[in-house]
Amino acid sequence: MKVIPSLKYSDKHTWVKVEGEFAYIGITDFAQDQLGEVLFVEMPEVEDELTTGEEFGVVESSKVASDLIAPISGEVVEINEKLDDEPEYINEDAYDAWIVKIKLSDAEEVESLLNSDTYEAGLE
Repeated sequence: MKVIPSLKYSDKHTWVKVEGEFAYIGITDFAQDQLGEVLFVEMPEVEDELTTGEEFGVVESSKVASDLIAPISGEVVEINEKLDDEPEYINEDAYDAWIVKIKLSDAEEVESLLNSDTYEAGLE
């Protein structure tokens, strides 16, 4: 499984890439592998508020529908519209196929996320 050292991770198999006061959120390579072929991604609306630990969408695959759990809180400023037409892009490159971009509510929440080594160790 591919794990990128510069990202942060949740134990719910989402990744977070922080850029200033914004963050991109997607599912990990491990998650997409477990799901199988992604058929549909249900995303929140722009301006929706994400709350840490709460559902913000669903990824449906050939095997299962899986809730997306917010790893951090913030306001949705953009969704990845490419996933509307090409949800399988998550299978092709889980770390490029971000799902939402948020404006962070509390940047300190990022510190509670896992680093790549800790996340990877939890997969074993």
